[in-house]
Amino acid sequence: MRREIYDPARQRVPVRVWARAPPADALEQLVRLAGEPWAVDFVAGMADLHVAEGVAVGSVFATERTVVPRALGGDLGCGMAALRLSFAAGGRDAELLDRATLARLVDALDRAIPTGDAIHRGVGALVPDALLAAPLSTHALCRARDALCRRHLGTLGGGNHFLELDRDADGQVWLLVHSGSRGLGGAIAAHHLRVADAAREGGAGALAGLDAEAGAGAAYLGDLAFALAFARENRRALAQRATSVLAEVLQAELTIESIVELHHNFVARETWGGRPLWVHRKGAVHAPAGEAALIPGSMGTASYLVEGLGNPAAFGSCSHGAGRVLRRGEARAQVSPRALARAMKHVAYPEARARALVEEAPAAYREIGAVLEDQADLVVRRRRLEPLGVLKG
Repeated sequence: MRREIYDPARQRVPVRVWARAPPADALEQLVRLAGEPWAVDFVAGMADLHVAEGVAVGSVFATERTVVPRALGGDLGCGMAALRLSFAAGGRDAELLDRATLARLVDALDRAIPTGDAIHRGVGALVPDALLAAPLSTHALCRARDALCRRHLGTLGGGNHFLELDRDADGQVWLLVHSGSRGLGGAIAAHHLRVADAAREGGAGALAGLDAEAGAGAAYLGDLAFALAFARENRRALAQRATSVLAEVLQAELTIESIVELHHNFVARETWGGRPLWVHRKGAVHAPAGEAALIPGSMGTASYLVEGLGNPAAFGSCSHGAGRVLRRGEARAQVSPRALARAMKHVAYPEARARALVEEAPAAYREIGAVLEDQADLVVRRRRLEPLGVLKG
């Protein structure tokens, strides 16, 4: 499903939208993007499109020589990892996970992994030397790296970040991890937003751009590469800690049989239409033809492993999830802890935090099946993953 919007009085390029009922305020954000002087070819809105600060979640656009720091938000490198697990017992491993066992697993994960605003205390996490030695563009960012790396690596964060145990149709167990670059990514984003706004002609602006090939733009890309590497290592550390907890609680040897890993807040150099472009994706995934991607639902509904189609009409992209239909304040007002419990009756979760978790209730998100239908020309479904237990901050 795709519709196209083009108002020559406001846009330099058309807007293409895959969402069947896109919010008007998110559409307005896409139209503003399409009017910027650096936008080329088109601006795409994914099937999970929803409004956010600066640029809508689910936005994809490209430039020839410009990087736009505000287009990615603050959680640089946020993304997903999916690991298929195997127990020493073999067979249909999900059958070993009854509700009582799942509740114990979620409780053990909650005690072992810092969530929300929590970070590591004391010595902190063991950080790869390459991350500690990575060059950053300012002394202040280097100091932030040195101060935050050990405290933030292997921490989940809050909001929609999660650890989740799922099962597929074959009874195999999957671990899903959704997290990003934590405080380091936020520090990098904040610094470069200030630089971009100060450099914009006429003063601060919502979507200030930088020359990608020189000066501040090149510095941003270098620091972004560090944020992406830290986010990837953070998901790896979270998965490692989670599998250790699972092995301990289940008294079983776990092996990892396959991994899918991807970002959904990033800029990448890609060739489209025969020329190299800087493709920006905020809350969107690169889905090249034949490659695996992951589209999560809500914490009470299915997620899907999909195969990308590399559709050039969307710069080879797809949605990064189901997409919100209720803002957090709306969810708090409309969803009670009791309603959340009914929606989560088949999924173990930290029930003591139900009052906070109503923001992430299934009712706050689009129906995942409809989201997949809307992007049938972008991805093909390959495996349905049903949630068993979930940890959210």
